[in-house]
Amino acid sequence: MSIRITCINKAEGRHDDPHTAISHLGWVDEATGKTGKSTRIEIYEWLKAKDDNQAYVRDKYGNVAYLYPRENQYGTKYVQTYADKKWTDNLLALAECAN
Repeated sequence: MSIRITCINKAEGRHDDPHTAISHLGWVDEATGKTGKSTRIEIYEWLKAKDDNQAYVRDKYGNVAYLYPRENQYGTKYVQTYADKKWTDNLLALAECAN
């Protein structure tokens, strides 16, 4: 299954790493049209659960960057995009999700 991430929400407070500040991610399954909003941890676990689970971000030019589950040095789980052989901030460029 593949989903496109469409928006993000960030938790309140000070964050040393902006990727761990993401609390929720909005998504759409373009194959079915189903939409949803999941926590950062739910997306992390979903990506780790099955090799064919994929999430991605598409920019205004049609370029795609895939999300991967990561953990920082403190064990905090998060997701981040990887494109052009480097970790990128495509998620942080997305608009805030409506509540």
